[in-house]
Amino acid sequence: MTDIASHLLHGGSNPPARALQQSAGQREASPDRHSARPSRTNGSRHEKAPVSPASKNPSTRRPAPSATTHGVPGWLVALLAVASGMTVANLYYAQPLLSSLSRVFHLGTAAAGTLITVTQIGYVAGMLLLVPLGDRLEKRRLVTALLAVTTVALAVAGTAADFPVLLVASLVSGATSVVAQILVPFAAGLAPDHARGRVVGRVMSGLLAGILLSRTVSSLVSDVAGWRYVYLGSAVLMALLALALRAALPRHAPTTSLPYSQVLRSTVRLLRTHPALRRRGLYQAAMFGAFSAFWTTVSFLLTGPFHYSPIGVAVFALVGAAGAAVAPTAGRWADRGLVRPVTGIAFGVAAAAFAVAGFGQHSIVLIALAAILIDMAVQTALILGQHTVYQLDAAARSRLNSAFIAVFFAGGALGSQLGSLAYHAAGWTAVSVLGAALPLVGLAYWGTELRAARKGTPAATAHDSTGQHTTGQAASR
Repeated sequence: MTDIASHLLHGGSNPPARALQQSAGQREASPDRHSARPSRTNGSRHEKAPVSPASKNPSTRRPAPSATTHGVPGWLVALLAVASGMTVANLYYAQPLLSSLSRVFHLGTAAAGTLITVTQIGYVAGMLLLVPLGDRLEKRRLVTALLAVTTVALAVAGTAADFPVLLVASLVSGATSVVAQILVPFAAGLAPDHARGRVVGRVMSGLLAGILLSRTVSSLVSDVAGWRYVYLGSAVLMALLALALRAALPRHAPTTSLPYSQVLRSTVRLLRTHPALRRRGLYQAAMFGAFSAFWTTVSFLLTGPFHYSPIGVAVFALVGAAGAAVAPTAGRWADRGLVRPVTGIAFGVAAAAFAVAGFGQHSIVLIALAAILIDMAVQTALILGQHTVYQLDAAARSRLNSAFIAVFFAGGALGSQLGSLAYHAAGWTAVSVLGAALPLVGLAYWGTELRAARKGTPAATAHDSTGQHTTGQAASR
């Protein structure tokens, strides 16, 4: 992974993206009022991105309203959403395939579930080791290189002769599929402060749609052509996506010149320095653990007691994709300063959804309703968390996102494994109890924030009701 970093230290620009480079440079040059000064909160120094000469000309600062979405070109927001969904889908193609893989490789349910866990472990490793490079390297070249490695890893997975090879290939593709988490802070950096939640929400709606639709695509392709073509088809898509992003993305200057080792250390320091980052990461770890437990095991429920075919599993996954619709609304809630109350509501909805799934385990309608509610709650909490985290330090957004996603994906990996073990031990009832318990733990932790806010104690000042960081900004100034 570090070889990729050293290879990318020198980058150029491409003609099709030059029209967007000026606006990207201007946004990065003054992303927040405190980011132009060296940040003391993360224990590192940051360099200001160079201001484009065109920024001196007011006529170049604002694109035509019809071509923009809250200050960002609409087509670029759409491309970032599609790219985020396509890359993150690589983490979830295997979930509806577990029953088939169990038969092909002669595995038990718990052993087959290890494939999901290993892929998510790879994703966490990529978040920790690769995503911080988004602050250190030119983003377009970094994205292109990661997608090239993803293409190769998926091709190996599609031709794997035994399960260990599939595990290793999935570990690598999971690590390099963090492209989505480089593109989301990229979009946040382009958006103006007053619309950042909405822009991030739209990009994240593409990401969640990719997570949920990946199961549908995987089930359909597997049923028609076999499980290998799921991976091989994705390898082709990743190659095409690398070419498209290379041609379309504006050049995005690095925000720090720190050596790679110091970039990694500064990422860890961000967790120590920003209470809001730790809190939001743990909130989402609880939510994503429940989400992963549900979607890792529901294919066993559908193909077992409900006797669903792969096509039936695909249709069910389409129902769950309805949860992606809440993302833009969650972004508006964040922009309106409703981060704290809506977070508590999301925890409550997720716990209630698992209660519905448990008591209604013999009704496919109630299981589908639970899936929609779980997806909506998890997506809402994620958008609110990112809105808060991206305001902590504008010059370190990639590293902030790295720490945030790594924390909650660790919870997701744990949730996948615990869900598989729970289903193996006591069936769907155990999964429902596990899934309800995780957001209830998060809700209890959220209660400490609420009590601190009422008392006006420092724990509450990590982020105020708008999601705007307060104590960290003062420290960085």
